[in-house]
Amino acid sequence: MTAHDPSLANPSSVDARPHAIVIGAGFGGLAAAVRLGARGYRVTIVEKLDEPGGRASQFRQDGFTFDAGPTIITAPFIFEELWTLCGRKLSEDVELVPLDPFYTVRFDDGREFHVNSDDKEMEAQIVKFSPEDLAGYRRYLAESERCFRTGFTGMIDKPFPTLVSMAMALPGLVMRRAERSVYKLVSKFIKNEQLRQGLSFHPLFIGGNPMRSSGVLSLISYLEREYGVHYAVGGTYALVKGIVGLIAGQGGVIRTGVEVSEITVEQGRATGVRLASGETIPASIIVSNADTGWTYTKLLAKHARKRWTDAKVDRAKYSMSLFVWYFGTDRRYEDVGHHTVMMGPRYGELLHDIFDAKRLADDFSLYLYRPTATDPTVAPEGCDTFYVLSPVPNLDSGIDWETAAEPYRKKIQAHLEATVLPGLGEHVVSSRIMTPVDFRDRLLSVKGAAFGIEPLITQLAWFRPHNKSEEVENLYMVGAGTHPGAGLPGVVSSAKILDKVVPNASAIV
Repeated sequence: MTAHDPSLANPSSVDARPHAIVIGAGFGGLAAAVRLGARGYRVTIVEKLDEPGGRASQFRQDGFTFDAGPTIITAPFIFEELWTLCGRKLSEDVELVPLDPFYTVRFDDGREFHVNSDDKEMEAQIVKFSPEDLAGYRRYLAESERCFRTGFTGMIDKPFPTLVSMAMALPGLVMRRAERSVYKLVSKFIKNEQLRQGLSFHPLFIGGNPMRSSGVLSLISYLEREYGVHYAVGGTYALVKGIVGLIAGQGGVIRTGVEVSEITVEQGRATGVRLASGETIPASIIVSNADTGWTYTKLLAKHARKRWTDAKVDRAKYSMSLFVWYFGTDRRYEDVGHHTVMMGPRYGELLHDIFDAKRLADDFSLYLYRPTATDPTVAPEGCDTFYVLSPVPNLDSGIDWETAAEPYRKKIQAHLEATVLPGLGEHVVSSRIMTPVDFRDRLLSVKGAAFGIEPLITQLAWFRPHNKSEEVENLYMVGAGTHPGAGLPGVVSSAKILDKVVPNASAIV
């Protein structure tokens, strides 16, 4: 066990502020710690892994630096708010670089669509694919902005504790035809199938199926266009380190390498946590950044629950999982951009295989991340750092990843060699994989789902586990499994909701 800022490893004897415990040091938990610290709480984060970051951890291998998880940074103002709370500026600790293009969508026939914020350039690309879709594309962008006003500005940092609060949001959702999928919304405006795919795949970045995720999620197109896509120099983990510094500056403590086995409850109120070691830590409030299903079925296993019972948690629909291959090469591939989305030969059918049939298909769509396109410091000189990600079924599939992983990796390698990374097999000098089993065992995610509960219209806002627990007083939720959901803007905004549902420290007796 380690404590970040060891001088503060046992502050309780000298610090009389009300104590808040945050379970998990992912982005949601770290952001929660900053906001609670700014409101007068003494904060302790307890983290199972050896370093903060959760899904956003980072590892170094053979001279290469790999971001383990999220790599696309949008809406940087959401992070800037955390620094402002601490009287600082984000730029003092983290260098964000805007990307141009944001990413490249590469279709199976080799055609490419380069997404950026230049309206004229984007329209020129639309015309190359399908001149008759230009007017529809303009109407789609207008609808994407309306969805942003409804689903982002209107909902992302607001709690939905009651059906009444949900009812108040319904008129806007009805206006936006929220029951219609992203793919159907795009298809209303766009006729070309490749453009439909290129404008509708975004829900996959937050665990959603474009064929059934609410069309309101088309807001991502506007979000990217308005605020850009950015890279943190040194990798996404630079943001983690920056927030850890903010927490230390507030007097907070992060204890790593310690796992919570139970949230202690007395008379319906959370009173602290018990660690796997047997140590009990008391607290005035508990914030769980752990998977919500795990929180209710494991950490509250001894507590009788009314809504989030074991059966209900199991019945919920969960996101797909991910197969991720991290690799470094002893040469550079200068023709490959920072972010590349590689569409496979099938779209709807592949999504059906992943989300519904839960079978490992012979084909795939891939996301290829090459941070060395922007930041050569994350690889040895003359080398490239990569990871390639393939959406795959979660562990409800029954796939035996111990035997399936290496053949699947080889199939992905062969595809990359045949398309964008010629000669790859001869140049790989560092390699590591992550499978759905790692999401279950390392990150304690129910069913090995990479993004928690799937973002369906019937599992959004009030229908998700609430930010203020429905089961136990003084227990709160942040992260992908609660409102507003997965993705960096979502999990960081879930911590902002705490400002509306957690009492000020001065009100704690």
